[in-house]
Amino acid sequence: MIRGRSSKRLPHPEETPKGSSRRTRKPLIFLFQFALVLRGSLRSRLLATLAIIAILTPAVARAAANGAPVSPDLAFGAYQRGDYTGAMKEAKKRIAANPKDAAALTLIGQLYLEGAGVPRDLSTAMEWFKRGADSGDKEAAYIYGAAALNGSGAQKNRAAARAYLEKAATQDHPAALHLLGEIALENEGATSDFGRAADYFRRAAAKGNADSLYALGVLYKTGRGVPKDEREAAEWFRRAAELDFAPAMVEFAVLQFNGVGVPRDRNAAAQWFRKAAVKGNAVAQNRLAHILAQGLGVEANLTEAREWRDKSREAGLNDPSLDYLSNASEPPKPTVGK
Repeated sequence: MIRGRSSKRLPHPEETPKGSSRRTRKPLIFLFQFALVLRGSLRSRLLATLAIIAILTPAVARAAANGAPVSPDLAFGAYQRGDYTGAMKEAKKRIAANPKDAAALTLIGQLYLEGAGVPRDLSTAMEWFKRGADSGDKEAAYIYGAAALNGSGAQKNRAAARAYLEKAATQDHPAALHLLGEIALENEGATSDFGRAADYFRRAAAKGNADSLYALGVLYKTGRGVPKDEREAAEWFRRAAELDFAPAMVEFAVLQFNGVGVPRDRNAAAQWFRKAAVKGNAVAQNRLAHILAQGLGVEANLTEAREWRDKSREAGLNDPSLDYLSNASEPPKPTVGK
């Protein structure tokens, strides 16, 4: 059988090109053994979450999300102006008047987390977040629950972690719902509860959580916890891709390139690969190199193909099948197979 350019199939994103090698990475704490690639270990994702908590405080963020004006507040106003000493002073005044002032408790946690006006102290920050969570703040509940799950700034305690994550989840906190879905997948070494995970992911996806949209795509693609449905999988991947989630861009591009679950459109697939490649996704960079080298759905461009091959190699994905690009002056001839 002759497999020309029009019939060439791209491998699944998680397939390693034949003969290729990839530098091993630190194992993920929670993952789907079959395909789901999460964003690194829970610890690294937690620390990233703690490091980039929105400048808007939880109270301000809630008001902004609801489209409502933010009420004047001395503590939060000082925080927004960069007067962190003043913010701490006003927050403590509020707590003295009302020890259950969840927003003020959470604000102090954020100040210690950022090292804003006080020495940065993750453990102290978590103590304040715990108090904020106990007083009803869902953001504090999520942060403390995630910390307790991994022992980052708080004593590692899975039962407590789940309890605090559930506190946040009952208030429809998307990231907490997603993390509970991950926990259901791992299930402390027992059989993974894919059905329960799917329920959490679906709730988080309804709130626009890209990780959960992607996770649902994987579940539908593999038939774990839900009926296997390639069309449904493609739809979840597409929605996650449109939220700028690179792994979903790659998954959707592969389905679209091969016409699985969606009509085949190789030009559109190439654009998704390009978007993910620009974001640094090594698999997308590799697939884009193949597409450009052979003119699959786009005009062949060996120079650009080499550039993307090199970028994917720099990211750790070495594909010997692209070695010919180093000296090639024209696209390869159609592949001849058995």
